[in-house]
Amino acid sequence: MATDVTPRSAARTTTTEPEVLTGSGAILRSLEKLGVKDVFGLPGGAIIPFYDELMASTTIRHILVRHEQGGGHAAEGYATASGGVGVVIATSGPGATNLVTAIADAHMDSVPLLVITGQVFSTLMGTDAFQEVDIVGITMPITKHSFLVTRAEDVPSTLAAAYHVASTGRPGPVLVDITKDAQQGRAPFVWPTKLDLPGYRPVTKAHGKQIQAAAQLLAEAERPVLYVGGGIIRSGASAELLAFAEASGAPVVTTLMARGAFPDSHPQHLGMPGMHGTVPAVLGIQESDLLISLGARFDDRVTGKVSEFAPNAKIVHVDIDPAEISKIRVADVPIVGDAKEVLTDLIAAYGQASAGGRSDIGPWWKRLNTLRENFPLGYTEPEDGLLAPQAIIKRIGELTGPEGVYASGVGQHQMWAAQFIKYERPNSWLNSGGAGTMGYAVPAAMGAKVAEPQRTVWAIDGDGCFQMTNQELATCTINDIPIKVAVINNSSLGMVRQWQTLFYESRHSFTDLETGHETRMIPDFVKLADAYGALGIRVTRPEEVDPAIKLALETNDRPVVIDFVVSRDSMVWPMVPQGVGNSSVQYARDHAPEWAEE
Repeated sequence: MATDVTPRSAARTTTTEPEVLTGSGAILRSLEKLGVKDVFGLPGGAIIPFYDELMASTTIRHILVRHEQGGGHAAEGYATASGGVGVVIATSGPGATNLVTAIADAHMDSVPLLVITGQVFSTLMGTDAFQEVDIVGITMPITKHSFLVTRAEDVPSTLAAAYHVASTGRPGPVLVDITKDAQQGRAPFVWPTKLDLPGYRPVTKAHGKQIQAAAQLLAEAERPVLYVGGGIIRSGASAELLAFAEASGAPVVTTLMARGAFPDSHPQHLGMPGMHGTVPAVLGIQESDLLISLGARFDDRVTGKVSEFAPNAKIVHVDIDPAEISKIRVADVPIVGDAKEVLTDLIAAYGQASAGGRSDIGPWWKRLNTLRENFPLGYTEPEDGLLAPQAIIKRIGELTGPEGVYASGVGQHQMWAAQFIKYERPNSWLNSGGAGTMGYAVPAAMGAKVAEPQRTVWAIDGDGCFQMTNQELATCTINDIPIKVAVINNSSLGMVRQWQTLFYESRHSFTDLETGHETRMIPDFVKLADAYGALGIRVTRPEEVDPAIKLALETNDRPVVIDFVVSRDSMVWPMVPQGVGNSSVQYARDHAPEWAEE
């Protein structure tokens, strides 16, 4: 049984009598005071009182989704593209549990969400009432905090606290579960003038001595690398990162969650590290003598075998969440603080530390540039006559440009989108990094388009991912949200198939989806698009690629779905097999370079 957790709010100082509202009216008024303009949701019995209030709102746009998971991912896309907080609403029981995947996804990737769920009457809680689920208990491990509200008078202070917790410190999802009697009850609406949240005191300003120590290590390092994670984007620190990188001259790598935090076109950028990272980025980290981690958490997809990760490097670890510091790799200089503030201080401290002299990193850059020259990012044309998925994704990026927004599903197409699209600005790349959630792309793109209607928004999806949440195309059509969807259709669960090919002697067990066969397309994505009121296009030949993309870019009165029928034998390279050190990076199948075999 969940406990009633309610923040304390400061005493009211005004002498004016507060307006008496229902709990539902208080929810609406609270959202308006928080500046919320768009919400995603799906009504049900336990949240009906609030929806009755919401229909009269003139300031909040409600997007009726077709599935709560889609609503959760849409709120994630909205938050990630805009840099703000996404809001999603659902009813009790299955409505709330359908949100769990999106909440877990947001938790893993530090996405600020306000999740509001209806709950059965407080008098019925604990009786296994119709559609009763302890969603507060269920979500405790995957939220920053979960609140239960059973009284109308607690609604304003709880929502204010939830929004604050979601958007400050390390961002993340916060759930507020509100019983039906709390929604129907009446109470004075008292907005807190000050929040008192015992135990919640995020540290944003780092300790000066730690900053100085990090700056000194950088001045002395001969092979430094700036290891940049998604925290840079969440803190809005891209400008500070650019200034720090240029001041130090150090190479930069950006993780899957940090694509766009540092311009791909910048000469100091080595690309993405990790399992499918570029060879210069992977080996640059391995051979470094100083690794400055900025808003990254040493994820297993980056480190490979941890005991062999950057074995000769000293570690400076910057993170706003103290729980991440030294969790996986012990930090020589731990720095707890907001990345934006820390970088501002580091720029000044490095200027002072380097004034007395700095190490020559010229030989380091010579080594890295040799790796760039010898191991450029590329791909092999398929031998089966079908399209190369990498070429398609690359052209989408080139024809759309850096001002577009690209949301990806999970799998091979996710890695190709991270590799072959050039990202020049933050908040342009949306994907499910930590949780690896299939079905993320279409609803996330929808949310991004609601947040940034002036931008072109692509969902780059696989045929497996697309079938999990494509019902949100109906939401897009009805609500005039003209996203573009590129289905990289290899008729299989591509990444699983790649692993089966490489590590299971090509035993392709239950990975054939039969979506791209010439005589058997189940479903036919073009017909499916037409059924949802979208423009459907199928591309099977190279000369059709550019015209299809251009037609999609020109079509803004409805969603567009392009079914790109590609080779199922295309693989994601480079690759570090799971369980080995990053020095074992393979540049292509059956070809481990000499330096990887040493």
